[in-house]
Amino acid sequence: MKNGKHALERIELGEHIVADPKICHGKPTFKGTRIMVWQVLDALARGESVGEIVTAWDGKVSQAAIAETVRLARQALLDEHGRLVPGFAAAAA
Repeated sequence: MKNGKHALERIELGEHIVADPKICHGKPTFKGTRIMVWQVLDALARGESVGEIVTAWDGKVSQAAIAETVRLARQALLDEHGRLVPGFAAAAA
């Protein structure tokens, strides 16, 4: 414990994504960078192509890392049958 709080551990979310309390306050980032996953998701939501995103981040975020980002976001929203994950609607409200 540090200052009465439990030290959070680094969480490997995938091959390319990590949540580390020592990096960007624990927000998910791409390994070896301070590029946050939400930044890539926002770029995709704006309609940027995977190639444009890879170029924008000088190759520090690969096509495979972007694909993993989409897969993890899907898993957070939908189950294997394409239905909302139980509790997601309540969490989003």
